[in-house]
Amino acid sequence: MEVAVKSQTGEVVDTINLDDAVFNVAMNHSLVHQALVIYQLNKRQGTHDTKTRAQVSGGGKKPWIQKHTGRARQGSIRSPQWRHGGVVFGPHPRSYRKSLPKRMRRNALRCVLSAKAREGRLVCLDSMDTVSGKTRSMVDLLNNLGVTGSALFVTQGSVSSVVRSAHNIPKIWTLPVHQLNAQELLSRETLVMTLEAVRWAEESLAADPHGRRGINATGFGKNGAVQEPEGAEPVAEAESKGGEEQN
Repeated sequence: MEVAVKSQTGEVVDTINLDDAVFNVAMNHSLVHQALVIYQLNKRQGTHDTKTRAQVSGGGKKPWIQKHTGRARQGSIRSPQWRHGGVVFGPHPRSYRKSLPKRMRRNALRCVLSAKAREGRLVCLDSMDTVSGKTRSMVDLLNNLGVTGSALFVTQGSVSSVVRSAHNIPKIWTLPVHQLNAQELLSRETLVMTLEAVRWAEESLAADPHGRRGINATGFGKNGAVQEPEGAEPVAEAESKGGEEQN
């Protein structure tokens, strides 16, 4: 698949051929939906809590005698049918975390990347040198590229000037390429990637690790895990957490 490479002024300066194994994969809707649900579940803290009848204060005395009152028998004013009583089957602290196999995570990412490329919502930049950390520099870049909706800027490493420039702009997020996941892509309309980030994604996502120990190929670690690009700050893998955005 051919994609135009644009300069920071919005002009087409070159065209590149993207690897079909990463940017031209058939969409698997069930897999992408499963990955998205798991990413969203992993973001939930699960700290919600309600009190049962044993936890609500009061209600130690029987409201009235058992018989001869003409009313229904009651044992406590903190029973669930009473106002200010306990809650039946209410939520309690729990963990919503679920795991997704590595191959499924990577395949879901490839599916969404391919969909962005086929729909023309993938913009490849030669560099982002003009982004100086000022909000105005990012606004000028968005105007030159014709980006009006939400957008995700992906760089090879964590670039502080890009993060500061996009911090105050609504619906604009930044992310290093090694934290890229399907949930972050589905939440944004346009994907803007630097040329270095595109090449790194091709090398790291083109092949899947095999066996229990994986393979020692370009972009993979000793155990088959994706290696972070050079110069990137050490951070926890965003895919297992459901993705942490930077803006």
